[in-house]
Amino acid sequence: MTQWNFYFSGVLCGRFLEEESSLMVERLDEKTARWLPKAPLNQETDAFFRTLCNRSMLSFFRCREEYQQLMLNGPERFVTSEGQRFQARRGEVYFQRDVKFPLDLFHQDGVIFAVVMSGRDYTAVLVKKGMERRTPVVLWEKVFPGLLEEGEDYQPGPRFPVRMLGTFQVPTRDGEQLATDVYLPADPIRTRFPSVLVRTPYGKGKGAEGYFRFLHRGYAVIIQDVRGREDSTGEWQPEYHEIEDGDDTLNWMAEQEWSDGQAAMTGGSYLGYVQWAAAASGNPHLKAMLSSVCAGSAFVDIPRRGGCFNAGMLAWAFAMTEQRMRPDLMVRDDWDQVLNIRPLKDIPVKALGHEVPFLSNWLKHRDLDEFWKMSNWQKRYQGGPVPALIMSGWFDDNGMGTTEALELVKNWPKGSWKAILGPWMHSGNANYDLHGVWLGEDALRYDMDVQCMLWLEHFLKGVDNGIEKTPTVEYYTLGDNRWKTAETWPVESSKVHTYYLQGSSAPASGTGEVCGAGLLTCEKPGNSGVETYVYDPENPATHIVDMSENELEVPEDYTQEETRGDILSFTSPVLTAPLTVTGELRATLYVSCDCPDTDFVVRLTDVDETGRSVKLADGVIGAKYRNSFEQPEYMEAGKVYKIPVRTTKISNTFLPGHRMRLTVTSSAKNFIFPNSNTELGFDSQTIRKAAIALHWGGENASCVEIPVEE
Repeated sequence: MTQWNFYFSGVLCGRFLEEESSLMVERLDEKTARWLPKAPLNQETDAFFRTLCNRSMLSFFRCREEYQQLMLNGPERFVTSEGQRFQARRGEVYFQRDVKFPLDLFHQDGVIFAVVMSGRDYTAVLVKKGMERRTPVVLWEKVFPGLLEEGEDYQPGPRFPVRMLGTFQVPTRDGEQLATDVYLPADPIRTRFPSVLVRTPYGKGKGAEGYFRFLHRGYAVIIQDVRGREDSTGEWQPEYHEIEDGDDTLNWMAEQEWSDGQAAMTGGSYLGYVQWAAAASGNPHLKAMLSSVCAGSAFVDIPRRGGCFNAGMLAWAFAMTEQRMRPDLMVRDDWDQVLNIRPLKDIPVKALGHEVPFLSNWLKHRDLDEFWKMSNWQKRYQGGPVPALIMSGWFDDNGMGTTEALELVKNWPKGSWKAILGPWMHSGNANYDLHGVWLGEDALRYDMDVQCMLWLEHFLKGVDNGIEKTPTVEYYTLGDNRWKTAETWPVESSKVHTYYLQGSSAPASGTGEVCGAGLLTCEKPGNSGVETYVYDPENPATHIVDMSENELEVPEDYTQEETRGDILSFTSPVLTAPLTVTGELRATLYVSCDCPDTDFVVRLTDVDETGRSVKLADGVIGAKYRNSFEQPEYMEAGKVYKIPVRTTKISNTFLPGHRMRLTVTSSAKNFIFPNSNTELGFDSQTIRKAAIALHWGGENASCVEIPVEE
C-alpha cells in the first residue's frame, strides 16, 4: 500500500491510500481532529478537497500514470491526451500551463512524489508519505520551530480540533443584527484566544473550512455576514456601513469570555475592504491585517474609477442582487446587449426582471458627495498603524485599492507593514499564464500562507520570528520574470522619467495601421501640434475582457484594437538595452473637445519584435472631473484643458528589441460605460460624437511620468 498525505496550509487533513485494487481516502474530522473511516475516493469524497484547493484529487490520480509516461526521458514540455500542457522547471517540477489553479508535479526520475497547488493565500500539497520535507510543507517549520509532531505522520506545528460555539447576533450602534459564527480551537489548556475575523457579503458558511487553518493553530475564528447579507439584518448598501459595523464587531468580540482582546482580520476583495474599514475606525483591538486584493474608494477604484461608471462590475453586482449570492447570474451570453441598455437604472429591470436598490442608489449620486465619502476608508482613517500584510497583483481589478493602502502606510514605521505584489489578477496567486501572456516559471509562490501565519504569530502572540525584519516590499518583475525586494513603495531604486508624446503628420486611418504612429520620447519636442480623433459612443473602443470571468485588468493583446481610428498611439524607439518600469504612471494630457464632457483612457503596452502590443497598465478619468470629483467642470469648444490620468501599478522589464507604447482614447467598452459626450456623461439617452484634439509640444506638451528602475 502507498499512502499519500494531503496538507492544507501545513495541516495534514487527508490521507489517500493506494491499495491493490482500490483507492481509498481518509479525511480529518475538523471537530475532533480524528480520522474518519476510510472510504473509496469518488466525486463525493473528493468534494472536500476541491472546496479547499480548487483542484480534484480524483482527477490527479486518474491522470498520474499518463503524466509519468509523458515525463520519461525528461522532455522540456508535454501535452496530455486531454490537452493539459506541462512545462519543466529546473529538472524538479513539471508545472501546468494555460489554466487557473494549475498542478505543479514534483518528481524524481520521472516518478511523481508530490503535487503542489497554490492559491491566493494558501498552498495545498499532496505528497507521498515520508517525502514531506522535499515539498513546501517544510516551510511550516519556520513558523513552528521545535513544535514538529514526529509521530506516524509528519505534522509541523499544532493541530487543534475545532469547536463551533454557535451563531450569535452582534448588535450595531443603529440597531441592526449581524449574524456571526464563532469557532474556537479545542485547546485543553487555554480558554482565551486571539481571534481572526472574517466579514463577508458572500455567506459566512461558504468556504468556512478554508479558515479552519487558523483554528488548528490556536486562533478563534469569527465569520460574519455583513449588513443586509444572508442572515444579517439591515439594508445591503455595498461598503457604506463597514467602518462602523467593523468597529462594533471588534468591540463585541473583545467583550466575549473566549477572547484575549486581540484580533486580526483576513480575506480578499470585499473581505479586504472591510479590514481597512475596521482599521479606519481606530479600534484598539485590531492588531493585524492580512489584506488581499482589497477594494478601495469609489472614485479611485470601483464602481466609479476616475469618475466614470464601471460597466465591468455588473457581473459582480448581478450576483449580489439577492439576499444570498447568486454566482450563476454572472454568466451571460448577452452582455453586449445588457451594456447598451439606457438609462442605466433600467439595466437590472430588463436584464434580471427587478430593480436593484444599491445600483439605484449609486446612480442617484453622480459626483463625489457625502454618500460616497462614507465608504472612503483611506480619507476616514484615524488612529495609529495596524500591522498590515498587503497582497495584490499587477492585474488585480481592485489594484487601485491596494494603491490606496500603500499610500496610507508608506510613512508607518519599518516592520508595521509588508507588501507582496505578484504578476497576478484578482484571484491572486493562481496562474502561470494570463490570457495567453506568459508570466514566468516562478510566477507562483508556495509561501503566501506561511507569510500570513508568521505575521499573525508575531503581532498577536508576540513570537519573535523576524517577519517584521524581512524586506518591506517583495515584488515580481515581468520580462525579467523574477522576484525582487525593496524597502519602500514606490521602490527606492526607481526614478521618475518624463516621456513626451510627439505626434505624426500621418492621419489616423483605421485601416490596419497603428493610428498616428506618434512617438514616445524622453526629449521634449522642438515643435508642436495636435493629433485628432472622433469618438462615437455608438462605436466605442473595446477593453478586452471576458465579462463573465469577472476579471477586468488582465493583460491582453491590443495589437488589432490599436488600429482603430479613435485610438492614438505613441511608441518609443526600439530599445537597445533593458528598461524596467516599476510603479504607477501619471499622464498629463492637453486636450480640446467640441463637447462638454468625454472620458480619457490611457494604456501602457509592451510591443515585442513582432509588433504584438500587450497591455500592462491603464488609467481612466472623466474630463469634467479633471480638477475635482466633487465639482464637475465642463469643457468649452476651442479651449485647451489639462487632464491628469493615473494608472494601475506594474513592474515590467521592456527587453532589448521591444518598444514601450502609450495609447490614448475615449472609451473602453466592457470596462466603463461609454460617455455620451453630454453633461449627463455615462447615463444619457442623448449622445453626441466628440471631435477631440490631443496637443503635444510647446506650451501644451502632453507627457507621461514613468518610474524607471536605475
